[in-house]
Amino acid sequence: MPTRPCFVAVLLAAALAACSTTNSRTEFAAADPRAAGFDPERFERVDALVRSAVDEGRVAGASYLVLRDGRVAGQAAHGWADLEERVPLRTDTIVRIYSMTKMVTAVAALQLVEDGRLRLDDPITLQLPELAELRVQTGGTLEAPELAPLERPITVRHLLNHTAGFTYDIFGDTPVNEAYRRADLWSADTPEQFLAKVARLPLLRQPGLAFDYSIADDVLGILVGRASGTSLEEHVAARITGPLGLYDTAFDVPQVQRARIAVLHERQEGRLARAATLLNVQPEPGRGFASGGAGLFSTIGDYARFLQCLLQGGTLDGARILSRKMVELALQDSLAPGLPGGPPTMGWGLIAALRRPEPAASELGSPGMFWWGGAASTHFFVDPSERLVALVFMQHFPYDSARIQGAFQNAVYQALE
Repeated sequence: MPTRPCFVAVLLAAALAACSTTNSRTEFAAADPRAAGFDPERFERVDALVRSAVDEGRVAGASYLVLRDGRVAGQAAHGWADLEERVPLRTDTIVRIYSMTKMVTAVAALQLVEDGRLRLDDPITLQLPELAELRVQTGGTLEAPELAPLERPITVRHLLNHTAGFTYDIFGDTPVNEAYRRADLWSADTPEQFLAKVARLPLLRQPGLAFDYSIADDVLGILVGRASGTSLEEHVAARITGPLGLYDTAFDVPQVQRARIAVLHERQEGRLARAATLLNVQPEPGRGFASGGAGLFSTIGDYARFLQCLLQGGTLDGARILSRKMVELALQDSLAPGLPGGPPTMGWGLIAALRRPEPAASELGSPGMFWWGGAASTHFFVDPSERLVALVFMQHFPYDSARIQGAFQNAVYQALE
C-alpha cells in the first residue's frame, strides 16, 4: 500500500475540510499604493527592481506581491517560467517553495499541540522510536567516529527551532556532513526509509546547544503524520490548505496543472539554463516522500494567504488554523541570547526567523518581523507592526545569487509613508 496518498485523495480531503467550515475564499482587495499607505512614486522602485533582474538576465523570471492591511499594494510577474520554451511567468505560476514548506509543517505541529496530541517539550521518541539510539559525534573520523550519548532528549521544540543537533549535508565539511552526504537521504521514497537513514547518522552536537539549520522539519513532518494518525500530506490538506483555500499548494501537482509549474534555472557557462531539482522534490505522486522541510509546491498568491492568516492571529476568511495565543507564542524568539549558529539580529520563533531588536541589521525592517525563503530563491517577510506581507518569488539556483532579496525588502520599506 503506498505511503503517500494520491494528490486526488489529498485534494478531496482539502475540499471536504473547506466544506466543513463556514469560510469561503475571498481574493485580496486591490488598492493603489497610496491607499495602502505607500508613496506611489517610491513604490515604483519595487517593480523596477524586480523587472531589472529579468531584463539584465540575472534571473529568468521573478514575481512579487505586497499586501498592507490585507489589500494588494502591488503585484506583478516579469520574465519567463520556462526561458527555453518562452513560457511567460504569471502571478499564478506554480513553484517549488522548498524551505518555505517548513513554516507550514511548523503550523501543522502547533495545531497538534493545541489538540493535545503533542507537547512542545515531549521527547520525539514518543512518536519516533526509530530515533531512540541517536548519538552525538564528538571526534574521530567518518570511518571511526567517537560517539557520545545524548545529554538530554530531542524534543518537539528542538525540531521547531533547529536546535535538535541535526544538520544538512551541504552545510560544512565535518565528518557528520560527509556522513549525511553518503546517506543520500533524499533517495528515500517513504517516511520510514528516511527515518531509517537518519537513525544511522550521528548528530552534529548535543540537543539544545546551538541553532543548526537542518533536516529537523523533515523529521517533524513525519512526527506530525504519526501524531495526527494520518500523514503530513493529509493533515496539511485537511487543516491548513483546505480551510484557507490554498488550491495550488500541495506536495504533489495534478497532471492537468503541471504545465503551470515553473522550470528551475541556474547560470551555466555564462547563460541561464534549466537546472535539476534539489532534494528529489517531484510533482508526481510516489516520487520521493513528502518532505516537511522542502516538499511543497505553491503560488505566490496562495502563500500570501497563509502569511496573512498568521499576521491576523491565525484566522482568514472565517477559518481559524491556530489560536491567537499560539501565534503569539510561535512569534516569540525561542533562542537564548548568544546561542551559536545565527547572526546577532536573527532569532527564531517556532515558525520562522525573527528580527531581534539589535541595531546592526543589514536591511530595513522592524523588531518582531518574521521571514524566510526557499532554496530556489523564493522569499517572504511579514511585519506585524506595519501590517505588511511581502513576497518575491523566483526559481533560480543558487539561492539569491542575483542579490534581490535584501534589495526588495529595502525597496518595500522605503516606500512606506
